[in-house]
Amino acid sequence: MRLQKFLAHSGVCSKRKAEEHILEGRVKVNGTPVTTLGTQVDPDSDRVLFDNKQVKVQKKVGYTYIAVNKPRGFITSCSQKNARIILDLVPIKERVYPVGRLDKDSEGLVLLINDGELHNRLSHPSHNHEKEYQVKTVRPIDDKALKAMEEGMVIDGTKTRRARVRRISKDEFKIILKQGLNRQIRKMVGKTGNKVDMLKRIRMANINLGNLKKGAYRYLTQQEIRILTK
Repeated sequence: MRLQKFLAHSGVCSKRKAEEHILEGRVKVNGTPVTTLGTQVDPDSDRVLFDNKQVKVQKKVGYTYIAVNKPRGFITSCSQKNARIILDLVPIKERVYPVGRLDKDSEGLVLLINDGELHNRLSHPSHNHEKEYQVKTVRPIDDKALKAMEEGMVIDGTKTRRARVRRISKDEFKIILKQGLNRQIRKMVGKTGNKVDMLKRIRMANINLGNLKKGAYRYLTQQEIRILTK
């Protein structure tokens, strides 16, 4: 098993983040620091340390799936100095890590899991998992701007995929994406000459934010997990 996959399946972090940790020299195998991506490890015989703490691949029965309503001001990260992070809201013993990003100024649904395979599926746009957001703009937004976002816009040299957009009021709309470019919605709104006042994620795949209070979390139901992982 590749080392970054081992770390993801152990619940330490996502595979992408694991690659960063390896390159930073924070991972040891059998007492020796490893900084080469793709290094193979045997989960049954090799001793892997992350920040000098031993990690082990978890059995599927031990996977944890949590929904959090992230308030503004929290970073969607497992660790960041001098910052409030999403894990501060979930005081549990299990190691979990966030699926995707929700920027500091945004709020709403974040999934925390330790199922590495599912994390990769939910994070990769090729699997077409929907993410739905409620957006309020500083000024009224016209139909032409909503249509442009729906059809796709070029941001940072990349044209966004088609989206589904529905107006709620003169300055508020919902948008469903199947990708997650960096600060995508904020940049799309910015290209229309407007600015985001409030951005809230209300759904990821089949998981809805519902009436979960801001700053609170809940475990997913067995039915939600079955649909999410099938």
